[in-house]
Amino acid sequence: MRKFLVAGGIATGAGVGFVALLVVGTYSAAAGLNSGLGAGKSVGLAKGAVPALYQPLVQKWGDLCPALNPAMLAAQLYQESGWDPTAKSPADARGIAQFIPGTWATHGIDGNGDGKKNIWDPADAIPSAASYDCELAGYVKNVPGDQSSNMLAAYNAGSYAVIKYGGVPPYKETQGYVKTIRTLEKSFARPTTRVQPSQQAAGAIYYAQQKLGTPYLWGGEGTAEQGGRFDCSGLTQAAYSTVGITLPRVANDQYNAGPHPSRGELLPGDLVFFSDDLTNSRAIHHVGLYVGGGYMINAPYTGAVIRFDKIDAPDYFGATRVTKDGAAALPTFKPGT
Repeated sequence: MRKFLVAGGIATGAGVGFVALLVVGTYSAAAGLNSGLGAGKSVGLAKGAVPALYQPLVQKWGDLCPALNPAMLAAQLYQESGWDPTAKSPADARGIAQFIPGTWATHGIDGNGDGKKNIWDPADAIPSAASYDCELAGYVKNVPGDQSSNMLAAYNAGSYAVIKYGGVPPYKETQGYVKTIRTLEKSFARPTTRVQPSQQAAGAIYYAQQKLGTPYLWGGEGTAEQGGRFDCSGLTQAAYSTVGITLPRVANDQYNAGPHPSRGELLPGDLVFFSDDLTNSRAIHHVGLYVGGGYMINAPYTGAVIRFDKIDAPDYFGATRVTKDGAAALPTFKPGT
């Protein structure tokens, strides 16, 4: 939920034409754009994607070996625990890196040099996760194919399976795990080139503009029982569901549904986010659907209606260009359960 002034100068009727013109430009803007993480050790972390408390650890230890990078390590930790250092799974996986005690006993390291190896302490667990990844990379270093994907496959299925099959083994779970982490990696990496436009953007905007004037409802998902009303992330979730993309329910998880264009690269259909802590995506409290010209469609707060608002605010955090693979890669479980 977010409180700000009503945007002036754009009436709902005029706004539809305004949006239509911008949506046409979504596709023409695609020409010549590229995406990718870049090569070598130049991979940085996207703004606030890693909580500020853990970012130095992830940046440092993510460069431990050539097969690993900080964005990949961040993707693993997010997938495992959602950055919850107290997480504990039914299988007794523990902490931010979700180590099983038996694995921790042989692969845990004293990352902070305090003389202890504490499975619950991120200062030990994050370095241990990187160390374990790199150990596995060493086991499969002579296997053909992508070194990083082989490392992740070894993490999931064991190094023997990767060696046996000469690469990522033909196990559905393992192939899915590798794809998930490599996709999430793009969400945590700071883009080194321009980010490709979303081809679903026009449909999402079309849906949202049909909801202009609808009263806000905290927790609203647009159901009949709720009178078709939405809150901010309920609206963006519903808009993208109409084009076949399933977003998480809350705004701070929606931030991880794709790569992050800079403010100067925003295109219609991007999700734009606002946070109480500009160094931490987990503190995001509001999301809107960018329509161009410095404006978004959003469900602002109780007592307001879905409307156009400017994105120019001191709590502007950043943006996400939603991709179908990026949204599908996000965890569906509740960390720690």
